[in-house]
Amino acid sequence: MAKKPELTAEKDPPDTSEKADLGASNNSAVKKMMKDATGSDFESLQTRLLDHVLASVWVRKGKDQNDAIMATIAAIAAIKPTDGLEGMLAAQMVATHETVMECLRCAMSPEQSFEGRDSNLKHAPKLLQIYTRQMEVLAKHRIRGQQKITVEHVNVHAGGQAIVGNVDGSAPSPSKAASA
Repeated sequence: MAKKPELTAEKDPPDTSEKADLGASNNSAVKKMMKDATGSDFESLQTRLLDHVLASVWVRKGKDQNDAIMATIAAIAAIKPTDGLEGMLAAQMVATHETVMECLRCAMSPEQSFEGRDSNLKHAPKLLQIYTRQMEVLAKHRIRGQQKITVEHVNVHAGGQAIVGNVDGSAPSPSKAASA
């Protein structure tokens, strides 16, 4: 019995001339869109991030590549990167998402061989774990080490003192402490 051929994604690289026009445009709306999508004010970084993530997106032959470009930019912008580092992470997250979805698509294709289906289904959970770690890194970067401690129960014994209310943790300045 002949093996079914293993399906792989045949990528047609998106038309880079459209991306270059987006990055080099003087149109303020396009500049804002690029800034929102990448978190960076630097056009060279904006273009490079979008080039990398678009190279990882599978575009079906015959489909409008402009739709794929705009959907990819919208996906990165939905993460709302606030700086270049978050922009790079957002690009990686979108590329990871696209890759895992492609693995699942290929695995479910009726023409897929058993080996191809098995391989794709083994890669998908690993990619999902990577995506989860990327989300955790983004969240950690956004809080930048800030921690919040909530005290729910306090026991004050006879002769003890307690403060009721919000405490910000900063010590009062010596001049304020002396005047109080």
